[in-house]
Order: sequence, then C-alpha cells, then structure tokens
Amino acid sequence: MEQNRVRIVDIAETLGLSTATVSKVIHGKTSKISNETVKRVQQELERTGYIPNMAGILLARNNSRIIGVVVNDNIKYEGRVLEDGFVMSSLNALSHEVNKKGYFLMIKTTADINEIPVFASMWNMDGLILMGFCETDYEMLRNQMRISFVVYDGYFDKCSKVVNLVIDHYDGGYQAGSCFKELGHKKALCISDNYICMDKERIDGFRKAFEPGETIVWQIPKTVKERMIFYQDKFPELLKTEISAIFAVSDYYALEFMRFLQGMGVRIPEDMQIIGFDDTMSSRESNPALTTIHQDAPLRAKTAIECIEAMRDGIECESGIVLPVKLIKRESTRVLPCQNL
Repeated sequence: MEQNRVRIVDIAETLGLSTATVSKVIHGKTSKISNETVKRVQQELERTGYIPNMAGILLARNNSRIIGVVVNDNIKYEGRVLEDGFVMSSLNALSHEVNKKGYFLMIKTTADINEIPVFASMWNMDGLILMGFCETDYEMLRNQMRISFVVYDGYFDKCSKVVNLVIDHYDGGYQAGSCFKELGHKKALCISDNYICMDKERIDGFRKAFEPGETIVWQIPKTVKERMIFYQDKFPELLKTEISAIFAVSDYYALEFMRFLQGMGVRIPEDMQIIGFDDTMSSRESNPALTTIHQDAPLRAKTAIECIEAMRDGIECESGIVLPVKLIKRESTRVLPCQNL
C-alpha cells in the first residue's frame, strides 16, 4: 500500500515543477505562485488522489483556521458539562458560524486552566473562546499565551488581546422581575448556586423590580442529590409564605425546581409562576413551556469570531462588549406551572 502512495516528488516530476512549489500549493502559500500553476497542481492532486496529512498542513500554516473552545468542567456539571443547555446552545451557534467562515472548531472541556496553553499551541490556533473560568485564570492565560482569546461572561479588568463578551445580565433579571410585578406578584423567590459575578447581576436586577423585603434568595447546593434534599427541607417553609413568583438564574435550575414541585404530593398554590434564564431548547419543550430571558447565541458567536479575526490581524477591539437580552413569555407565566394534575 505504501509503495503505491503518491508523493509530492511524483506530482512535481509529472508537472515539471519543483517540490517546493507543489508543497506551497498544498499548504496554501500561493501568494508568489501564478494562478495557472496553482490550478495545474490542484488538478494533478485531484487526479492522483493525493491526500496530504491534515494535521501537518494546519501546523505548518501561519493561520491554521482552527478556533478552539474551552469549557470549564465545573463540579456542578457532574461530568456532563456539554449537556448543559447554555453550553450546547453556545457550541451549536459557534459551529454554524465557523462553518460559514471556513474555520475548524476544536472543543475541550477541563477544570485545569494549565491545560489550555498546551491545547492552543499544539494546534497553532487562530484564536480561543473560553467559557466558565474566573478572573485569575484569564490573567494567567493572558501572560502565558500569544493567542488572542474571547471570553464568554468573564469578570476582569481591561487587558490586551482579550475580549470579554457578555450579555446584559442585570437587565435580564430586571425584565423578569418587572414581568412578575406586572402580573401582580407581591413576593418572590430567587434560586441560584452562588451570589457572585453574573448570577449576582441577574438577582440584583430581578430584586430591583420589587420593594425591599419582597424577595428572598435560596443559595442552592451544586450537586443534584444535595439540591433535592435542600428543596425537601425548604418546601414546608415555602408553602407557609406568600411567595408566588420564582426566578431561577438558569433554565436548568428553573426546570429542575418546576419538576420538583410537580412531583410533590401537596397541591401547589394556583398563582405560583416561574421564570428562567437563557432560553435553551429545554425551556421551549418543557410542560408547561418556560418563560425565560433570551440571549442571542448566534449573535454572540458571530461577534466572537469577528473579534478573533480582528485581533489576529492586529486590529484593536473593545475589551468589553455587552449584548442585549429579552424576555420570552410562555405558559409558565400564563397558566399554573407547578400544579399536580
């Protein structure tokens, strides 16, 4: 089989060209080669069925056309981070965008920030998109890597060759709170596994729509098993309050709590309603469908790739870009979302 493999030298001899010229065409370095010669080489490559080593080509090019995406495999995902609705939606949008622009997409999940520089340099990437890491991580990466990167929802001061691409978390929370107030709710519950960064902004925006003392916050555990115990413990307390509006900082937590309430053997107050955040596919397919805050994943993906291209070409980008969000009303704020049938 190896004896029949077509070599660069064979192509060169057939066309009467140097091996260097053929190699440059294969690797896309054709700026100093005539269009006619490029066409002849490409036609011969196709005719002979020559298939070069793709990894070798990508590593040899100045621009590999590879965009890397690294997602923090946080403990709260319990090893299933790529199943998270927000992550899936983001990756789907990025996949469409890189395909449209002729890039390759490489995805890595890790909780170890030290793996990222190795991952990026190994494949000579044009740029990176990072999700779910913290300020100290981004600071370390900025000092270790030459590759420009875009961060989804980061929290850090302005720094070179890094774009922080965020959504308006505060306004999203405020839109959710305003929706409940317009529906006549007097007291509300916020559900989150932390009270920092973007979750804090979402909660603060939500509480702004209410008067002081009209909202409470549950800081829930990070694992499913612990959360179920937490909900069981808190359920009697919830029934004794006048809380009728529930806001979760993600669709995942909103739907999880909705399922918990639906599974209880006690009738839920008929005016209890719920709003999530992200507008994932699960929010549209749940029963009832979930009212939620929509973030435009395709717009964020498009903006991320444009920023990577600009930074790669030496063009300065804004260090912080804020994208708008909007409330999507569905059945969970129109009909009873948590009633046992």
